[in-house]
Amino acid sequence: MSSSSRPGPLSAITLAVREGRLRAVDVIECSIAALESTRDHLNPFLEEDFEGARTAAEALDGGDDRNGPLAGAPLLIKDLEDWRGHPTGKGSRTTSREAARATGATPSKLIAAGAIPLAKATLPEFAIEGFTANLATGVTRNPWNSDYSPGGSSGGSAAALAAGAVAIATATDGGGSIRIPASFCGLVGLKPTNGIVGQWPAADWIDYSTDGPFATSADDLRLLYSLMRGAVDGDPRVPSEAMLDAMTTRRATRLIAAERTSPLGPLPEALRVAFTDAVGTFAQLYELEVEWMQPVAFFPTGDPDLDWFTVTAAEHVAALGRAFVENNMDAFHRATQEYLTAGLAVPIDDYLAARRRRFEYVRRMDEILGQDALLLTPTVASAGWLADGRMDLHSEVHGLAPAVFSTAMQNVTGNPALSLPAGMLPTGLPFGLQVTAAHFADQQLLDVADDWQDAQPWARCAPGYTPLDEQLGL
Repeated sequence: MSSSSRPGPLSAITLAVREGRLRAVDVIECSIAALESTRDHLNPFLEEDFEGARTAAEALDGGDDRNGPLAGAPLLIKDLEDWRGHPTGKGSRTTSREAARATGATPSKLIAAGAIPLAKATLPEFAIEGFTANLATGVTRNPWNSDYSPGGSSGGSAAALAAGAVAIATATDGGGSIRIPASFCGLVGLKPTNGIVGQWPAADWIDYSTDGPFATSADDLRLLYSLMRGAVDGDPRVPSEAMLDAMTTRRATRLIAAERTSPLGPLPEALRVAFTDAVGTFAQLYELEVEWMQPVAFFPTGDPDLDWFTVTAAEHVAALGRAFVENNMDAFHRATQEYLTAGLAVPIDDYLAARRRRFEYVRRMDEILGQDALLLTPTVASAGWLADGRMDLHSEVHGLAPAVFSTAMQNVTGNPALSLPAGMLPTGLPFGLQVTAAHFADQQLLDVADDWQDAQPWARCAPGYTPLDEQLGL
């Protein structure tokens, strides 16, 4: 069986547990050993509860609830999300160590489906940055090249998944935090249409953020999306189940490509070559001509990438509390200091003007995509940055510049966006091709992931690591 047609690690493991060919306790022990082997080198997790996981696996093996779609799947929970009985550190030295009283919405759905949590995943402080390093848990590294970052903010989740250490690792995306690590770690990752995955409590970046899946295979991605989507009490944005079920699969008849959607400068040459090659392969797969657009043609009334920084920085200060931010500034990571200092200085008129321009950006993307087009861009406008966040050995650690990103626009407009593994970069990191679709065309993007995997199968682990299902002999 080819790598593109065999089940993904998550699907293979859970099927084996449901059919009684594999015990959940054996899955958990294998995952614990794999996680432990990454601890010192990659540093992707914290707050482990391995004994609790063993107990849960024994209960699953001895009970009648082996039929869950995620039965026995080892789960890593991003340390931005609550896990009952464990503190939610958010990558900061300033957060309370009080244990969470309840588990967050998306992890709860996964656990109810049979997944077994083992630990929390590392992230940049408050999920602010595109690299996963902070003063509380240190630096997290990329299994493809440990000199480099796995990206952020869901960097620990992506690193562990790409190293074959777990079957599921949760992720959130408020400005690219699913797609950036998916790109740098060779995963397939989906930012759903904003609002399709219900959230509670409200995100720090209010309605820009969403939970969503990444995975090592297209079928695992589809499975996780099907379980994550849907309403949560307290979230007014989520379509009804009837609306979600009525979403029909579309097929693109137009293909648009752009190096950027904002005029933030040319792509690095190696990235431009990888992108051009990937666009050609994608167009050939769907037998479509490519319409190339220049960055300046997208949004004549503003720049959603820059407005994203204005809005999210101001909202993050409001979420943390102005007094908390001012009183703890010296204890924050340098990148956090820069970001929140900018947020403290945003005038209310500038914030509201950026929020109002959002509607213009949404309308413009609706006009560009219609109901039948896909937009291709690089997932990240960089070949990678060092694990501690520096762009090279001669620079200092600061917040990453807007020019290295290519993901914030979709959070502002709400469009669903998919990152596909689409080649390799000179840094030894995978290249990610980003596919953006019309609102609520999430199923179309899942179909694209299937098609791409069949035509261009990708490695299910970083070099030197083994997928979890293969470790278990499946």
